[in-house]
Amino acid sequence: MLIVLFVLLVGVANATPVLARELFNQRFSQPLDGGRRWIDGRALFGPSKTRRGVLLSVLMTTAAAVVLGLGWQVGALTGAMAMLGDLFSSFIKRRLGRPSSSKMTGVDQIPEVLFPALACQRLLAFSATDMILIVTAFFIAERVLSPLFYRLSVRKRPY
Repeated sequence: MLIVLFVLLVGVANATPVLARELFNQRFSQPLDGGRRWIDGRALFGPSKTRRGVLLSVLMTTAAAVVLGLGWQVGALTGAMAMLGDLFSSFIKRRLGRPSSSKMTGVDQIPEVLFPALACQRLLAFSATDMILIVTAFFIAERVLSPLFYRLSVRKRPY
């Protein structure tokens, strides 16, 4: 049950920036990287990674963790590490010349769930098997739910 709750919590962390974009449109949407470029001349993260998204993700994940009985510390850590994983994915994709919001199976899902799972491993006593189940469950859920979110006009692309 704890694995399901944790995967749900990571889902909240990753869905919040997408929902915030729909709710606020361009308001408060300053890019987290401020438009800066890396030494390769490409964007650091890209325009879709915003301060609003990161802040709201951490806040909503913290609140969701309290509601789920996991504690605010687990929520804050999960939200922050999920966003760090998302930024890591974006950084890697920019280095590979991929445009902002482009699809890259595995790179898009694994850091977003692995970073928070590793950060919360001791707090929640996850075993190695639990970690594999968490990553696998999140990967499958994201691949199944993404097209649904697209049909509901929550996502801009069907992945």
